[in-house]
Amino acid sequence: MVAATPSPKSSGSIRRIVAASLVGTTIEWYDFFLYGSAAALVFNSLFFPSSDPLVGTLLAFLTYAVGFAARPLGGIVFGHYGDKIGRKKLLVLSLLMMGGATFAMGLLPTHASIGVWAPILLTVLRLVQGFALGGEWGGAVLLVSEHGGDERRGFWASWPQSGAPGGNLLATGVLALLAAVQSDEAFLAWGWRIPFLLSGVLVMIGLWIRISVEESPVFLEAQRKSAEAADRGEKEQPPVVDVFRKSWREVLLAIGTRFGENISYYILTAFLLVYVTVHLEMSKSDALNAVLIGSAVHFVTIPLWGALSDRLGRRPVGMAAWAFGFFALLDTKSFPVIVLAVTLGLLLHGAMYGPQAAFISELFDTKVRYSGASMGSQLASIIGGALAPLIAVELLKDYESSFPISVYLCFASLVTAVTVWVARETRGRDLTKDGLDRSVPAAPDATVKDSVPLGR
Repeated sequence: MVAATPSPKSSGSIRRIVAASLVGTTIEWYDFFLYGSAAALVFNSLFFPSSDPLVGTLLAFLTYAVGFAARPLGGIVFGHYGDKIGRKKLLVLSLLMMGGATFAMGLLPTHASIGVWAPILLTVLRLVQGFALGGEWGGAVLLVSEHGGDERRGFWASWPQSGAPGGNLLATGVLALLAAVQSDEAFLAWGWRIPFLLSGVLVMIGLWIRISVEESPVFLEAQRKSAEAADRGEKEQPPVVDVFRKSWREVLLAIGTRFGENISYYILTAFLLVYVTVHLEMSKSDALNAVLIGSAVHFVTIPLWGALSDRLGRRPVGMAAWAFGFFALLDTKSFPVIVLAVTLGLLLHGAMYGPQAAFISELFDTKVRYSGASMGSQLASIIGGALAPLIAVELLKDYESSFPISVYLCFASLVTAVTVWVARETRGRDLTKDGLDRSVPAAPDATVKDSVPLGR
């Protein structure tokens, strides 16, 4: 078996790869975030009826968290096969699983029709969603990272990151449109199903685009080397075993890097809907439109933060200082001020999120990159994003104040800030070569040559 050494793709080719990853991740995040928005707005009464609105919301967010619990398992399974048979095949499978589960949610009978089976079936479908998303993120960012060259990897790899606000933008936009043109009664009766059924159409579009892209050349070269090693009688460990044996430090770095980012994002988007509609007693449209506008700015600025990381380094900044100002602005009950609070919060979140795709990809060697990146990011989602809305709702319920939530958000941001400060700079690493020197942390102003020794 002979394969050419991988070379950087032309700008036209890398744009096709980026487009395929961005469209796919946008659709998958649309499906995932649609549940979060529905949990805050309608699932509490349709699937978890309770006399206390916050209790019903808390139960709805428990199933929301279940989706996060399945993500590490999805990351392990998809990561293993993604490192063995390729990134592209697994990305197609994840899109099909996510879209199928979301479409099925739109057909579910409610608690009023089938009783306890309604929340049980909803939870099962949420598990499928989480499992699929656990394999999506790693594959999408790696496909772009491994196609592009070293110098602009931060910019190109940040585009799949824009799929998160893109999906949230799409999900929130559809819900906001329905909330604007329908009465609350019609929306609760049948209108909420439309965005879930729309997922079936979006998945077909995403599959058509995603199937057309080429497999990662970096992966194909690593696969060739593995085949040669096997011909020589050398036995390789499964990728997941290799990750825990040799790259556990990198997994911890990935977890710490995503901890504050994950928590802040779900506070700024999912919990915000509860805070504005239940605590501040404002309309659903105000809450949804604020997230809609903020997500639009978030979508555009994430690649700018990624491009900046190509010049200044991957290690992002936190948003600890904004944790207190955010809720103070929400409490004004002024729609323009709430929009400002969400937009500035998501802008600061983008500074953390944009460079992450390249940073986490550069932490791991090719033969374990899908497994390592997926495990690190998805384990962070359990202790971060999964619990964030639950903790925030419980704190609000117990203290009837946003101050404890601000403290929680500030702590999470500081954890990420400390993690990236002690991490070694990865900017400019050659992904075709194994090994990253971890002996001493790079200085903040170190050059690529000085801060990223290549090879062992």
